Amino acid sequence: MDPFTPRDRELFKRLGLDESKARADLEAFSRGQKYADLERACAPGDGIVALDPGERDALAREYAQAADEGRAMQFVPASGAATRMFKALQAVRQRPDRPDLATLAKESLDGDATATEFLAWFQGLDAFPFAGDLREALRLRGQNLDRLAEAGDYRAIAAALLDPDGLGYADRPKALIPFHMGPDGPRTALAEHLSEAVDLVRDRRGICRLHFTLPPEKRPAFAAELERDCKLLAGKAHFEIGFSVQDPATDTLAADESGGPFRDARGELVFRPGGHGALLDNLARCGGDLVFIKNIDNIVPDAMRGPHTAFRRTMGGLLARLQREAHAQLEALRAGPDAESIRAAGRLCRKLGTMLPPALRDENGDAREGARDRLAGLLDRPMRVCAMVENRGEPGGGPFWVRGADGSLDLQIVETPQVDPRSKRQTAIAAGAGFFNPTDLVCALLDPRGKPYDLRRFRDPEAGFITAKSRDGRALQALELPGLWNGSMAHWNSVFVEAPADIFNPVKSVVDLLRDAHLAAAEA
Repeated sequence: MDPFTPRDRELFKRLGLDESKARADLEAFSRGQKYADLERACAPGDGIVALDPGERDALAREYAQAADEGRAMQFVPASGAATRMFKALQAVRQRPDRPDLATLAKESLDGDATATEFLAWFQGLDAFPFAGDLREALRLRGQNLDRLAEAGDYRAIAAALLDPDGLGYADRPKALIPFHMGPDGPRTALAEHLSEAVDLVRDRRGICRLHFTLPPEKRPAFAAELERDCKLLAGKAHFEIGFSVQDPATDTLAADESGGPFRDARGELVFRPGGHGALLDNLARCGGDLVFIKNIDNIVPDAMRGPHTAFRRTMGGLLARLQREAHAQLEALRAGPDAESIRAAGRLCRKLGTMLPPALRDENGDAREGARDRLAGLLDRPMRVCAMVENRGEPGGGPFWVRGADGSLDLQIVETPQVDPRSKRQTAIAAGAGFFNPTDLVCALLDPRGKPYDLRRFRDPEAGFITAKSRDGRALQALELPGLWNGSMAHWNSVFVEAPADIFNPVKSVVDLLRDAHLAAAEA
Protein backbone atom coordinates (compact mmCIF):
# COMPACT_ATOMS: atom_id res chain seq x y z
CA MET A 1 0.00 0.00 0.00
CA ASP A 2 1.34 3.40 -1.00
CA PRO A 3 2.02 5.44 2.17
CA PHE A 4 1.56 8.74 0.31
CA THR A 5 -1.60 10.35 -1.02
CA PRO A 6 -2.06 12.81 -3.91
CA ARG A 7 -2.32 15.53 -1.27
CA ASP A 8 1.09 14.45 0.08
CA ARG A 9 2.61 14.74 -3.38
CA GLU A 10 1.25 18.26 -3.71
CA LEU A 11 2.95 19.04 -0.40
CA PHE A 12 6.24 17.63 -1.69
CA LYS A 13 6.06 19.94 -4.70
CA ARG A 14 5.09 22.95 -2.64
CA LEU A 15 7.98 22.44 -0.23
CA GLY A 16 10.47 21.43 -2.91
CA LEU A 17 10.97 18.01 -1.30
CA ASP A 18 11.87 14.78 -3.06
CA GLU A 19 9.35 11.97 -2.65
CA SER A 20 12.10 9.38 -3.05
CA LYS A 21 13.88 10.85 -0.03
CA ALA A 22 10.69 10.63 2.02
CA ARG A 23 10.41 6.97 1.06
CA ALA A 24 14.04 6.44 2.04
CA ASP A 25 13.27 7.99 5.44
CA LEU A 26 10.45 5.49 5.98
CA GLU A 27 12.77 2.66 4.95
CA ALA A 28 15.25 3.83 7.58
CA PHE A 29 12.56 3.51 10.24
CA SER A 30 11.75 0.06 8.91
CA ARG A 31 15.40 -1.05 9.12
CA GLY A 32 15.74 0.38 12.60
CA GLN A 33 18.77 1.94 14.26
CA LYS A 34 22.14 0.86 12.89
CA TYR A 35 24.65 0.35 15.68
CA ALA A 36 28.40 0.66 15.50
CA ASP A 37 30.44 -2.47 16.21
CA LEU A 38 32.84 -1.12 18.83
CA GLU A 39 36.12 -2.99 19.13
CA ARG A 40 37.64 -0.87 21.90
CA ALA A 41 37.84 2.70 23.14
CA CYS A 42 40.83 4.72 21.98
CA ALA A 43 43.61 5.71 24.37
CA PRO A 44 46.93 7.54 24.05
CA GLY A 45 49.17 5.31 21.95
CA ASP A 46 46.17 3.32 20.69
CA GLY A 47 44.21 5.58 18.38
CA ILE A 48 45.04 8.85 20.13
CA VAL A 49 48.27 10.67 19.31
CA ALA A 50 50.11 12.54 22.05
CA LEU A 51 52.35 15.19 20.49
CA ASP A 52 55.63 16.07 22.19
CA PRO A 53 56.60 19.78 22.49
CA GLY A 54 59.36 19.59 19.90
CA GLU A 55 57.03 18.12 17.31
CA ARG A 56 54.45 20.79 18.05
CA ASP A 57 56.91 23.53 17.11
CA ALA A 58 57.61 21.90 13.74
CA LEU A 59 53.91 21.38 13.04
CA ALA A 60 53.14 24.98 13.95
CA ARG A 61 55.69 26.12 11.37
CA GLU A 62 54.14 23.82 8.79
CA TYR A 63 50.71 25.26 9.49
CA ALA A 64 52.01 28.83 9.34
CA GLN A 65 53.14 28.24 5.77
CA ALA A 66 49.77 26.74 4.79
CA ALA A 67 47.88 29.60 6.44
CA ASP A 68 50.12 32.21 4.76
CA GLU A 69 49.17 30.66 1.42
CA GLY A 70 45.49 31.29 2.13
CA ARG A 71 44.57 27.64 2.58
CA ALA A 72 42.85 27.93 5.99
CA MET A 73 39.24 28.73 6.83
CA GLN A 74 36.88 28.53 9.81
CA PHE A 75 33.47 26.84 9.43
CA VAL A 76 31.14 27.69 12.31
CA PRO A 77 27.65 26.20 12.69
CA ALA A 78 25.81 29.22 14.09
CA SER A 79 22.14 28.60 13.38
CA GLY A 80 21.13 27.43 16.86
CA ALA A 81 18.92 29.62 19.06
CA ALA A 82 19.91 30.51 22.60
CA THR A 83 16.73 28.93 24.00
CA ARG A 84 18.57 26.19 25.87
CA MET A 85 20.86 28.75 27.54
CA PHE A 86 17.89 30.18 29.39
CA LYS A 87 15.95 26.97 30.02
CA ALA A 88 16.19 27.20 33.82
CA LEU A 89 15.08 30.85 33.82
CA GLN A 90 12.04 30.08 31.72
CA ALA A 91 11.16 27.05 33.81
CA VAL A 92 11.15 29.03 37.07
CA ARG A 93 9.38 32.15 35.81
CA GLN A 94 6.62 30.02 34.27
CA ARG A 95 5.86 28.07 37.44
CA PRO A 96 2.26 28.69 38.52
CA ASP A 97 3.24 28.64 42.23
CA ARG A 98 5.48 31.72 41.71
CA PRO A 99 8.22 30.57 44.14
CA ASP A 100 10.19 33.20 46.04
CA LEU A 101 13.98 33.12 46.39
CA ALA A 102 13.83 31.41 49.77
CA THR A 103 11.79 28.55 48.30
CA LEU A 104 14.23 28.20 45.41
CA ALA A 105 17.16 28.19 47.81
CA LYS A 106 15.59 25.31 49.75
CA GLU A 107 14.94 23.40 46.51
CA SER A 108 18.55 23.97 45.52
CA LEU A 109 19.78 22.53 48.83
CA ASP A 110 17.54 19.52 48.18
CA GLY A 111 19.38 18.90 44.90
CA ASP A 112 17.09 20.61 42.38
CA ALA A 113 19.42 21.44 39.46
CA THR A 114 17.02 23.94 37.88
CA ALA A 115 16.75 25.94 41.10
CA THR A 116 20.53 25.86 41.54
CA GLU A 117 21.12 27.15 38.03
CA PHE A 118 18.49 29.83 38.40
CA LEU A 119 19.96 31.13 41.66
CA ALA A 120 23.45 31.21 40.13
CA TRP A 121 22.06 33.44 37.36
CA PHE A 122 20.24 35.73 39.77
CA GLN A 123 23.20 36.07 42.14
CA GLY A 124 25.63 36.76 39.28
CA LEU A 125 23.58 39.37 37.41
CA ASP A 126 26.22 42.11 37.55
CA ALA A 127 28.98 39.79 36.30
CA PHE A 128 27.36 38.98 32.95
CA PRO A 129 28.66 40.84 29.88
CA PHE A 130 25.11 41.91 29.06
CA ALA A 131 24.51 43.49 32.49
CA GLY A 132 24.71 47.01 31.05
CA ASP A 133 22.23 46.21 28.29
CA LEU A 134 19.91 44.65 30.85
CA ARG A 135 20.05 47.75 33.04
CA GLU A 136 19.18 49.91 30.05
CA ALA A 137 16.30 47.64 29.00
CA LEU A 138 14.88 47.91 32.52
CA ARG A 139 15.40 51.68 32.60
CA LEU A 140 13.33 52.03 29.45
CA ARG A 141 10.58 50.19 31.33
CA GLY A 142 10.85 52.58 34.25
CA GLN A 143 12.54 49.93 36.40
CA ASN A 144 15.86 49.62 38.20
CA LEU A 145 17.93 46.44 38.28
CA ASP A 146 19.36 46.98 41.76
CA ARG A 147 15.98 47.66 43.35
CA LEU A 148 14.37 44.71 41.61
CA ALA A 149 17.19 42.41 42.70
CA GLU A 150 16.98 43.64 46.28
CA ALA A 151 13.24 42.96 46.28
CA GLY A 152 13.76 39.51 44.76
CA ASP A 153 11.62 40.40 41.73
CA TYR A 154 13.29 38.02 39.33
CA ARG A 155 10.26 37.88 37.04
CA ALA A 156 10.63 41.51 35.95
CA ILE A 157 14.37 41.02 35.38
CA ALA A 158 13.89 37.81 33.39
CA ALA A 159 11.16 39.44 31.32
CA ALA A 160 13.46 42.31 30.33
CA LEU A 161 16.19 39.85 29.44
CA LEU A 162 14.19 37.24 27.52
CA ASP A 163 10.97 38.67 26.13
CA PRO A 164 10.63 40.20 22.64
CA ASP A 165 9.79 43.65 24.03
CA GLY A 166 13.02 43.56 26.08
CA LEU A 167 16.39 42.24 24.95
CA GLY A 168 14.70 39.19 23.39
CA TYR A 169 17.51 36.78 24.24
CA ALA A 170 15.22 33.73 24.42
CA ASP A 171 14.73 33.86 20.64
CA ARG A 172 18.10 35.30 19.65
CA PRO A 173 20.69 33.09 17.90
CA LYS A 174 23.35 32.03 20.36
CA ALA A 175 25.92 33.62 18.04
CA LEU A 176 24.44 37.05 18.82
CA ILE A 177 24.43 36.74 22.62
CA PRO A 178 27.17 38.74 24.41
CA PHE A 179 29.62 36.19 25.84
CA HIS A 180 32.47 38.36 27.15
CA MET A 181 33.57 41.89 27.95
CA GLY A 182 36.27 43.26 25.69
CA PRO A 183 38.13 46.58 25.61
CA ASP A 184 35.47 47.81 23.19
CA GLY A 185 32.50 46.64 25.29
CA PRO A 186 30.43 43.43 25.21
CA ARG A 187 31.46 40.88 22.61
CA THR A 188 29.07 38.37 21.11
CA ALA A 189 30.07 34.79 20.39
CA LEU A 190 30.18 35.78 16.70
CA ALA A 191 32.58 38.64 17.44
CA GLU A 192 34.87 36.33 19.39
CA HIS A 193 35.09 33.90 16.47
CA LEU A 194 36.15 36.76 14.22
CA SER A 195 38.80 37.78 16.74
CA GLU A 196 40.03 34.20 16.96
CA ALA A 197 40.24 33.98 13.16
CA VAL A 198 42.79 36.80 13.13
CA ASP A 199 45.25 34.59 14.98
CA LEU A 200 44.21 31.30 13.41
CA VAL A 201 43.47 31.60 9.69
CA ARG A 202 44.79 35.03 8.55
CA ASP A 203 46.97 34.71 5.45
CA ARG A 204 50.03 36.74 4.47
CA ARG A 205 47.79 39.33 2.80
CA GLY A 206 45.81 39.79 6.02
CA ILE A 207 42.71 37.96 4.76
CA CYS A 208 40.63 35.86 7.17
CA ARG A 209 38.13 33.43 5.63
CA LEU A 210 35.13 32.25 7.62
CA HIS A 211 31.84 30.55 6.83
CA PHE A 212 28.81 30.67 9.14
CA THR A 213 25.63 28.66 8.87
CA LEU A 214 22.68 30.68 10.11
CA PRO A 215 18.87 30.75 10.30
CA PRO A 216 17.59 32.55 7.18
CA GLU A 217 15.24 34.86 9.10
CA LYS A 218 18.17 36.15 11.22
CA ARG A 219 20.45 37.10 8.34
CA PRO A 220 19.89 40.88 8.74
CA ALA A 221 20.82 40.64 12.42
CA PHE A 222 23.97 38.68 11.55
CA ALA A 223 24.90 41.18 8.85
CA ALA A 224 24.53 44.11 11.25
CA GLU A 225 26.66 42.42 13.92
CA LEU A 226 29.34 41.49 11.38
CA GLU A 227 29.51 45.02 10.01
CA ARG A 228 30.14 46.37 13.49
CA ASP A 229 32.68 43.68 14.41
CA CYS A 230 34.62 43.90 11.16
CA LYS A 231 35.04 47.66 11.65
CA LEU A 232 36.46 47.10 15.12
CA LEU A 233 38.96 44.55 13.74
CA ALA A 234 39.67 46.40 10.48
CA GLY A 235 43.22 47.24 11.51
CA LYS A 236 44.03 43.58 12.09
CA ALA A 237 42.55 41.78 9.10
CA HIS A 238 40.27 41.86 6.09
CA PHE A 239 37.41 39.38 6.40
CA GLU A 240 35.94 37.25 3.62
CA ILE A 241 32.79 35.80 5.13
CA GLY A 242 30.36 33.32 3.62
CA PHE A 243 26.87 32.48 4.80
CA SER A 244 24.65 29.50 4.18
CA VAL A 245 21.43 28.09 5.61
CA GLN A 246 20.43 24.55 6.34
CA ASP A 247 18.62 23.30 3.25
CA PRO A 248 14.95 22.55 4.09
CA ALA A 249 15.23 19.60 1.70
CA THR A 250 17.37 17.90 4.35
CA ASP A 251 14.42 17.78 6.78
CA THR A 252 13.35 14.21 7.52
CA LEU A 253 9.89 12.69 7.57
CA ALA A 254 8.57 11.74 11.00
CA ALA A 255 7.07 8.29 11.50
CA ASP A 256 4.38 6.97 13.80
CA GLU A 257 4.98 4.07 16.17
CA SER A 258 4.20 1.53 13.44
CA GLY A 259 6.70 3.07 11.01
CA GLY A 260 4.16 4.79 8.77
CA PRO A 261 4.14 8.53 8.04
CA PHE A 262 3.23 10.64 11.07
CA ARG A 263 0.44 13.10 10.37
CA ASP A 264 -0.66 16.14 12.35
CA ALA A 265 -4.23 16.95 13.41
CA ARG A 266 -4.98 18.23 9.89
CA GLY A 267 -3.68 15.05 8.27
CA GLU A 268 -0.53 16.75 6.99
CA LEU A 269 2.84 14.99 6.91
CA VAL A 270 5.25 16.17 9.60
CA PHE A 271 8.88 16.92 8.77
CA ARG A 272 11.64 17.61 11.30
CA PRO A 273 15.12 19.17 11.01
CA GLY A 274 17.73 16.56 10.11
CA GLY A 275 20.26 17.58 12.79
CA HIS A 276 23.82 18.84 12.25
CA GLY A 277 24.44 16.13 9.68
CA ALA A 278 22.34 18.28 7.34
CA LEU A 279 25.29 20.70 7.24
CA LEU A 280 27.49 18.29 5.26
CA ASP A 281 26.44 19.97 2.02
CA ASN A 282 27.14 23.40 3.53
CA LEU A 283 30.63 22.23 4.43
CA ALA A 284 31.17 20.82 0.95
CA ARG A 285 30.16 24.12 -0.67
CA CYS A 286 32.15 26.44 1.61
CA GLY A 287 35.11 26.36 -0.79
CA GLY A 288 37.69 25.58 1.86
CA ASP A 289 40.93 23.59 1.76
CA LEU A 290 42.00 23.25 5.41
CA VAL A 291 38.81 23.97 7.35
CA PHE A 292 38.54 24.31 11.13
CA ILE A 293 35.18 23.38 12.66
CA LYS A 294 34.15 24.41 16.14
CA ASN A 295 30.79 25.08 17.80
CA ILE A 296 29.70 28.69 18.12
CA ASP A 297 29.57 28.48 21.93
CA ASN A 298 33.07 27.06 22.49
CA ILE A 299 35.00 30.32 22.52
CA VAL A 300 37.02 32.28 25.09
CA PRO A 301 38.12 35.93 25.31
CA ASP A 302 41.43 37.15 23.93
CA ALA A 303 43.22 36.87 27.26
CA MET A 304 42.60 33.11 27.42
CA ARG A 305 42.97 32.28 23.75
CA GLY A 306 46.73 32.03 23.20
CA PRO A 307 47.29 28.38 24.25
CA HIS A 308 44.06 27.29 22.56
CA THR A 309 44.97 28.87 19.23
CA ALA A 310 48.51 27.51 19.44
CA PHE A 311 47.17 23.99 19.84
CA ARG A 312 44.73 24.37 16.96
CA ARG A 313 47.54 25.62 14.72
CA THR A 314 49.42 22.45 15.65
CA MET A 315 46.41 20.40 14.57
CA GLY A 316 46.38 22.27 11.27
CA GLY A 317 50.08 21.61 10.75
CA LEU A 318 49.62 17.89 11.40
CA LEU A 319 46.78 17.79 8.89
CA ALA A 320 48.79 19.63 6.23
CA ARG A 321 51.70 17.23 6.72
CA LEU A 322 49.54 14.10 6.58
CA GLN A 323 47.68 15.36 3.53
CA ARG A 324 50.96 15.90 1.73
CA GLU A 325 52.20 12.42 2.70
CA ALA A 326 48.95 10.78 1.59
CA HIS A 327 49.00 12.49 -1.80
CA ALA A 328 52.65 11.53 -2.37
CA GLN A 329 52.03 7.91 -1.37
CA LEU A 330 48.97 7.76 -3.59
CA GLU A 331 51.02 8.99 -6.55
CA ALA A 332 53.64 6.30 -5.85
CA LEU A 333 50.98 3.58 -5.79
CA ARG A 334 49.47 4.69 -9.06
CA ALA A 335 52.85 5.06 -10.78
CA GLY A 336 53.58 1.34 -10.59
CA PRO A 337 53.83 0.03 -7.07
CA ASP A 338 56.33 -2.44 -5.75
CA ALA A 339 55.97 -4.45 -2.57
CA GLU A 340 57.70 -1.81 -0.44
CA SER A 341 55.47 1.05 -1.63
CA ILE A 342 52.43 -1.10 -0.83
CA ARG A 343 53.74 -1.80 2.66
CA ALA A 344 54.49 1.90 3.12
CA ALA A 345 50.96 2.78 2.02
CA GLY A 346 49.57 0.29 4.52
CA ARG A 347 51.60 1.83 7.33
CA LEU A 348 50.39 5.30 6.37
CA CYS A 349 46.77 4.11 6.34
CA ARG A 350 47.21 2.79 9.89
CA LYS A 351 48.54 6.22 10.80
CA LEU A 352 45.41 7.69 9.23
CA GLY A 353 43.08 5.55 11.30
CA THR A 354 42.43 2.43 9.21
CA MET A 355 43.65 -1.16 9.74
CA LEU A 356 43.14 -3.41 6.73
CA PRO A 357 41.08 -6.61 7.10
CA PRO A 358 43.09 -9.76 7.95
CA ALA A 359 42.80 -11.05 4.37
CA LEU A 360 44.84 -8.09 3.11
CA ARG A 361 47.58 -8.24 5.78
CA ASP A 362 50.50 -10.64 6.12
CA GLU A 363 51.77 -12.29 9.31
CA ASN A 364 53.65 -9.09 10.23
CA GLY A 365 50.56 -6.94 9.82
CA ASP A 366 51.86 -5.32 6.61
CA ALA A 367 49.70 -4.85 3.52
CA ARG A 368 49.81 -7.63 0.95
CA GLU A 369 50.34 -6.84 -2.73
CA GLY A 370 46.67 -7.59 -3.40
CA ALA A 371 45.76 -4.59 -1.22
CA ARG A 372 46.94 -2.02 -3.76
CA ASP A 373 43.51 -0.87 -4.98
CA ARG A 374 42.08 -0.83 -1.48
CA LEU A 375 45.00 1.28 -0.26
CA ALA A 376 44.65 3.72 -3.16
CA GLY A 377 41.00 4.20 -2.27
CA LEU A 378 41.84 4.75 1.39
CA LEU A 379 44.45 7.40 0.61
CA ASP A 380 42.19 9.27 -1.82
CA ARG A 381 39.56 10.58 0.56
CA PRO A 382 38.92 13.55 2.87
CA MET A 383 40.93 13.75 6.06
CA ARG A 384 40.43 15.19 9.53
CA VAL A 385 42.44 15.77 12.69
CA CYS A 386 40.22 15.83 15.78
CA ALA A 387 40.98 17.08 19.27
CA MET A 388 40.26 14.59 22.05
CA VAL A 389 40.01 15.70 25.66
CA GLU A 390 39.65 13.78 28.89
CA ASN A 391 36.11 12.57 29.45
CA ARG A 392 34.66 14.40 32.46
CA GLY A 393 31.05 13.51 31.88
CA GLU A 394 30.26 16.13 29.23
CA PRO A 395 27.88 15.01 26.47
CA GLY A 396 29.53 14.27 23.15
CA GLY A 397 30.96 11.61 20.89
CA GLY A 398 33.87 9.45 21.99
CA PRO A 399 36.81 8.00 20.01
CA PHE A 400 36.66 4.28 19.25
CA TRP A 401 38.11 1.62 17.02
CA VAL A 402 35.09 0.35 15.07
CA ARG A 403 35.03 -2.99 13.24
CA GLY A 404 33.75 -3.20 9.70
CA ALA A 405 31.90 -6.13 8.16
CA ASP A 406 35.13 -7.37 6.51
CA GLY A 407 37.14 -7.26 9.75
CA SER A 408 38.83 -3.93 9.08
CA LEU A 409 39.16 -1.41 11.91
CA ASP A 410 38.57 2.33 11.60
CA LEU A 411 38.82 5.26 13.96
CA GLN A 412 35.37 6.74 14.49
CA ILE A 413 33.66 9.28 16.71
CA VAL A 414 30.65 7.46 18.14
CA GLU A 415 27.76 8.94 20.10
CA THR A 416 25.45 7.18 22.56
CA PRO A 417 22.57 6.55 20.09
CA GLN A 418 25.02 4.58 17.92
CA VAL A 419 25.72 2.07 20.71
CA ASP A 420 23.49 -1.01 20.99
CA PRO A 421 21.87 -0.73 24.46
CA ARG A 422 21.02 -4.46 24.40
CA SER A 423 24.68 -5.52 24.21
CA LYS A 424 26.53 -5.65 27.54
CA ARG A 425 29.87 -5.80 25.70
CA GLN A 426 29.13 -2.75 23.56
CA THR A 427 27.77 -0.65 26.43
CA ALA A 428 30.77 -1.61 28.57
CA ILE A 429 33.19 -0.49 25.85
CA ALA A 430 31.30 2.77 25.44
CA ALA A 431 31.25 3.38 29.20
CA GLY A 432 35.02 2.85 29.34
CA ALA A 433 35.85 5.69 26.95
CA GLY A 434 38.38 7.96 28.65
CA PHE A 435 38.18 10.71 26.02
CA PHE A 436 35.60 12.57 23.97
CA ASN A 437 35.58 14.98 21.04
CA PRO A 438 34.58 18.53 22.00
CA THR A 439 33.64 19.25 18.36
CA ASP A 440 37.01 20.77 17.61
CA LEU A 441 38.52 19.49 14.38
CA VAL A 442 40.26 20.54 11.18
CA CYS A 443 39.41 18.97 7.84
CA ALA A 444 41.22 18.62 4.48
CA LEU A 445 38.58 18.81 1.74
CA LEU A 446 40.60 18.85 -1.50
CA ASP A 447 41.81 15.86 -3.52
CA PRO A 448 45.37 15.53 -4.94
CA ARG A 449 44.36 17.63 -7.97
CA GLY A 450 43.11 20.43 -5.73
CA LYS A 451 39.46 19.66 -6.49
CA PRO A 452 36.82 19.48 -3.75
CA TYR A 453 35.81 15.98 -2.73
CA ASP A 454 32.17 14.98 -3.11
CA LEU A 455 31.68 14.58 0.63
CA ARG A 456 28.45 12.59 0.25
CA ARG A 457 30.50 9.71 -1.14
CA PHE A 458 32.27 9.33 2.19
CA ARG A 459 29.38 9.24 4.62
CA ASP A 460 27.56 6.21 6.00
CA PRO A 461 23.93 6.83 4.97
CA GLU A 462 22.69 4.22 7.46
CA ALA A 463 24.34 5.85 10.47
CA GLY A 464 21.49 8.21 11.30
CA PHE A 465 19.83 8.37 14.71
CA ILE A 466 16.26 7.30 15.45
CA THR A 467 14.84 8.95 18.56
CA ALA A 468 11.48 8.97 20.34
CA LYS A 469 9.63 12.31 20.35
CA SER A 470 6.04 13.46 20.68
CA ARG A 471 3.69 15.90 19.03
CA ASP A 472 0.15 16.84 19.98
CA GLY A 473 0.32 14.29 22.77
CA ARG A 474 1.17 11.44 20.39
CA ALA A 475 4.40 9.48 20.15
CA LEU A 476 6.47 9.78 16.98
CA GLN A 477 9.80 8.55 15.69
CA ALA A 478 12.29 11.16 14.56
CA LEU A 479 15.19 10.53 12.19
CA GLU A 480 18.40 12.55 12.31
CA LEU A 481 20.81 12.39 9.41
CA PRO A 482 24.26 10.88 10.04
CA GLY A 483 25.98 13.36 12.37
CA LEU A 484 28.39 15.81 10.78
CA TRP A 485 31.43 14.45 12.64
CA ASN A 486 29.96 10.95 13.14
CA GLY A 487 28.30 9.09 10.27
CA SER A 488 28.79 11.92 7.78
CA MET A 489 32.56 11.50 8.17
CA ALA A 490 32.49 7.73 8.65
CA HIS A 491 34.68 7.03 5.61
CA TRP A 492 37.21 9.84 6.11
CA ASN A 493 40.81 9.38 7.15
CA SER A 494 40.91 10.31 10.83
CA VAL A 495 43.64 11.20 13.29
CA PHE A 496 42.77 11.80 16.93
CA VAL A 497 45.08 14.04 18.97
CA GLU A 498 45.18 14.37 22.74
CA ALA A 499 44.33 17.95 23.65
CA PRO A 500 44.45 19.92 26.89
CA ALA A 501 41.07 19.87 28.64
CA ASP A 502 40.91 23.66 28.85
CA ILE A 503 40.38 24.04 25.09
CA PHE A 504 36.77 23.02 25.78
CA ASN A 505 34.74 25.89 27.26
CA PRO A 506 31.16 25.46 26.02
CA VAL A 507 28.31 27.75 26.98
CA LYS A 508 25.29 25.49 27.19
CA SER A 509 23.67 27.42 30.05
CA VAL A 510 23.85 31.15 30.71
CA VAL A 511 25.59 30.44 34.02
CA ASP A 512 28.51 28.90 32.12
CA LEU A 513 29.44 32.51 31.34
CA LEU A 514 30.33 32.87 35.04
CA ARG A 515 33.19 30.38 34.72
CA ASP A 516 36.71 31.78 35.01
CA ALA A 517 37.52 31.09 31.35
CA HIS A 518 34.71 33.41 30.26
CA LEU A 519 35.10 36.11 32.91
CA ALA A 520 38.74 36.79 32.04
CA ALA A 521 39.09 40.37 30.83
CA ALA A 522 39.94 40.54 27.15
CA GLU A 523 42.40 43.34 27.74
CA ALA A 524 44.29 41.48 30.53
